[in-house]
Amino acid sequence: MTPAPQAAPNTAAGEARQATHQRWDEFLPREFYEIHEREAPHSFHPELPVNTIWGYNGIFPGPTYQGRYGQPVLVRMHNDLPADHVGFGIPQTSTHLHNGHTPSESDGFPADFFDSGLFYDQHYPNVCAGFDAFPPAGDARETMNTLWYHDHRFDFTAQNVYKGLAGFYLLFDERDSGDENDPNPLAFRLPSGEFDVPLLFADKVFDADGQVFFDFFNLDGILGDKFMVNGKIQPFFKVARRKYRFRLLNSGPSRFYEFFLSNGQPFVQISNDGNLLPQPLPRTSFRLGVAERVDVIIDFTNLHIGDRIFLENRLEQTTGRGPTGNILPQSSATQLLRFDVDRDPPESDRSRIPARLRELPPIDMREVVATRTWRFERKNGAWAINGKFFNVNEVRATPRKGTAEVWVLQNNSGDWQHPIHIHFEEFRILSRNGVSPPPDEVARKDVVRLQGNEEIRLFMRFRDFHGRYPMHCHNVVHEDHAMMLRWDIVP
Repeated sequence: MTPAPQAAPNTAAGEARQATHQRWDEFLPREFYEIHEREAPHSFHPELPVNTIWGYNGIFPGPTYQGRYGQPVLVRMHNDLPADHVGFGIPQTSTHLHNGHTPSESDGFPADFFDSGLFYDQHYPNVCAGFDAFPPAGDARETMNTLWYHDHRFDFTAQNVYKGLAGFYLLFDERDSGDENDPNPLAFRLPSGEFDVPLLFADKVFDADGQVFFDFFNLDGILGDKFMVNGKIQPFFKVARRKYRFRLLNSGPSRFYEFFLSNGQPFVQISNDGNLLPQPLPRTSFRLGVAERVDVIIDFTNLHIGDRIFLENRLEQTTGRGPTGNILPQSSATQLLRFDVDRDPPESDRSRIPARLRELPPIDMREVVATRTWRFERKNGAWAINGKFFNVNEVRATPRKGTAEVWVLQNNSGDWQHPIHIHFEEFRILSRNGVSPPPDEVARKDVVRLQGNEEIRLFMRFRDFHGRYPMHCHNVVHEDHAMMLRWDIVP
């Protein structure tokens, strides 16, 4: 890689980074990637004309990273987007790894954007949170596995992600090792390889000419008229008669989903927001707000060759306010992805669904040094937190490194819903309107669906790194109009 990566910004060589990499010598990169943000042609469906997208390496979704804990990564992100671009999207970018335990200067802070023709070195330590208290690798109970990355340029996140700047970042460790034949007795042996499939869901509006259309005047939330999975409109996927792991991501911009299988078969949920649960949960359906992720196991073993089943959305949503809460009958379901059972597996299925997965770290309320309340509100036709719009230079909270706090999220806006994302650390839900969370939310999370007239209490820790991070609504239309704030971890 030329020029060679270094701790200090290499502005003389065209690097846009302004801050020195934190703890560089402790987590020297072992894997190196060069990614180019490019404009490129893309086919969403054979019956539609080719569209022009922006993609990491010119593809949508972008390349899927497969990293490992203990193997720090350096990603050199080149902005090769056209500087003279006309239309929606802006050729200035800041890539956020959602939700890595990442130092601030590599987190993709919304104001760390850079122009076409420059590059930015992002350092991902691939280390568990709490490594100061649990040296050298952190608390293994804080391990994450399904992450994603996307553009985060403030005021333009919705447009740039809608344009195609999103992809998966998967992490493996000795337990979730990515090998269903792993002889290590600690390994979960979940479905792996070609049977471990990331699925990125998005919906988009198309105009009469078959081109993707972005409505600049819609400040509530954009609902598409076409549904796509991994960049294709309502595709099919051929499966063998065995177990599969599917990693589902709702990439937005504004729609919520309630997933069902058309044959009534249950899912086995194994994770929430990239964090393996303490134990698998059989689910007839599950809901995803924007930016939430869920890993599920679907077992096709008892189906017949020639069978077809659909992954469906049955959640009613008619506006950007959020879903109505009504579950539609199957006759009104949106068929998102068709599974075609077309073969027996090439060898016997040795993958497993363990009875126990990842234990949760304890919540110790004695660590809490402060409680902060955040109200998510409509104001002057846009979106505010505690009555204020996003100002990149205004620091709204300064938690001290090594402490814990309780953050209270409030939504008094009736039927508006906000999927709230807090960067850097995973949180724990203490309560919703005073009630303990349901089993699927007894988990580490980084996005929480804040529903109308709801108060959610969160337990937050701030460890290992310092610097500036945001909190925002991940209905990215709300985020860009300006439901976001900056908070800084201070020494």
